[in-house]
Amino acid sequence: MRKIKIAAGLAHVDYGNIADLVKQVTVAGADYIHSDAADMHDLKNMQLMGGHQIISGIRKQTKLPIECHIYTKTCDLLFIDKLAEVGTNMLIIPAEHFIGAPLAYIINWCRERNMKIGLTIGLYTPLSFVEESIYDIDRLHVVVHGVDETDGKDNWGWRKSCLDLLQRARKLVDEKNPNCEIAIDGGIREDNLNPLISCNPDVVVLSSAIFKDPDGIQKAMIKCRNAIEKAQH
Repeated sequence: MRKIKIAAGLAHVDYGNIADLVKQVTVAGADYIHSDAADMHDLKNMQLMGGHQIISGIRKQTKLPIECHIYTKTCDLLFIDKLAEVGTNMLIIPAEHFIGAPLAYIINWCRERNMKIGLTIGLYTPLSFVEESIYDIDRLHVVVHGVDETDGKDNWGWRKSCLDLLQRARKLVDEKNPNCEIAIDGGIREDNLNPLISCNPDVVVLSSAIFKDPDGIQKAMIKCRNAIEKAQH
């Protein structure tokens, strides 16, 4: 059975204890550390968070790959340099803001700095936005949360329409770039992931499911691993 990787998302954590939390989730068996970074435009409920300063602070606490998932309208060479300097392994950017020539520069800058590059299909962004770039990216990152079952804070659901999107994304990646990972992100918990796993993702991003579990990080990771494996069967 193919192992689906878990990325521990830092969106719903106590930032005052973030280094210790990263250390705990590393020991608990996460595969990636996923740091969200947002500006004042996109992701309105999480403004100004998670950039190179955070990654610099947690880098020495884990040997796991760290990915920076940015919700921004611009991304320049200075920002990429800062990420590379603190040991970031992957930059993930929103497809709807980076199409055409600007994306070519960003892909090249990341490659020159030994960073992988991913594109996010954001909330209701069409898959067609990545059809041309799919050959040259390392991650197709699908944000699955939406208006279904959410309080707008910690507790999100995932939108039912994303299942069709994921099936089409799997077909696209398998045909054009089998080395590209498909990640699912947003509103995913051990008690609701079953239909999503049936779409055969490579990576599942979990945040509140890990860091807000009353039983603690170690037990939360076990619950999530078991749920993923059960869903695969």
